[in-house]
Amino acid sequence: MLLTELLHPGILASLTGAGHGARVLLADGHYPASTATGERARTVHLNLAPGLLDVTTVLDVLLRALPVESAHVMVPPEGEPEPSAVAGYRSALAPRPVTALDRAAFYEAARSRDLALAVVTADTRTYANLLLTIGVRTEGILEPR
Repeated sequence: MLLTELLHPGILASLTGAGHGARVLLADGHYPASTATGERARTVHLNLAPGLLDVTTVLDVLLRALPVESAHVMVPPEGEPEPSAVAGYRSALAPRPVTALDRAAFYEAARSRDLALAVVTADTRTYANLLLTIGVRTEGILEPR
């Protein structure tokens, strides 16, 4: 029996096989996951119905399950306002560095051989994509409650 709230078998399997520097893509419902992900990444679809499960919800669970070193966000063309999803990610990930990438650069980063997992959500917000880099576990072992 697991003591973590993260119970999805495919996500757990991918994360346990990933190490420091591996990446995890949290994609919105608009993301072209069949063409803009790394060839070795496992893809998990959590997009049952529009808006039912969003990237922020998945991020909240993952932040309690693994160390995150840094992140990349997809942003609109220069001159357009930062989407609310991106501002929310910056807040949730602080003080970790969050780097903004335009759409083409984000797709290229997500196609990296370091991508271990792509989680496709039903997030309907535009530019709600997030690319996490796994960090190093700090010393100490979690004790069961």
